[in-house]
Amino acid sequence: MQHDTHHGRHGRHDHDADHAAHSDHASHADHAGHSAHSAHSAGKVDWAMAARATLHCLTGCAIGEILGMVIGTALGWGNMATMVLAIILAFFFGYTLTLRSILKAGVDFGTALRVALAADTLSIAVMELIDNGVIALWPGAMDATLADTLFWGALAISLAAAFVATTPVNKWMIGRGKGHAVVHQYHH
Repeated sequence: MQHDTHHGRHGRHDHDADHAAHSDHASHADHAGHSAHSAHSAGKVDWAMAARATLHCLTGCAIGEILGMVIGTALGWGNMATMVLAIILAFFFGYTLTLRSILKAGVDFGTALRVALAADTLSIAVMELIDNGVIALWPGAMDATLADTLFWGALAISLAAAFVATTPVNKWMIGRGKGHAVVHQYHH
């Protein structure tokens, strides 16, 4: 009996020490982000969350799209070659920004690449479809030069249209635990 009492105190002592070590929440990151994470898995995604994910994706796409259009136009390439370069660079920079943030979380390159591809492919594809569709359908936009206001205006409006069209796609994906919901897991 005395052994059981001693064992009980010893077991309680270890539990208390473990609990005290774990209860120091000051060393943990801010838990405010966990409510957003639980919203991902519960399917409750607000428009602001979807807009932030879309803006993140749009940043990479815009860098690639603008760079591709500028390079192709400056080199005098044809419309199709310029558009293909812009699309390739949009995917490259879109994936690169996501990959960079996942790698910063200490994830190995292979896993980070798979997460970036899964998180961004649909979003970038929709953005590129809308963005390039607007430019292709805008009268004179494909023939505008870097010195033309039409070049920059059509590009800006096409990127804005891509943002508006892609935000609901990202909302839908995040609500199902896909897209940037997957990336969010690595930001803790």
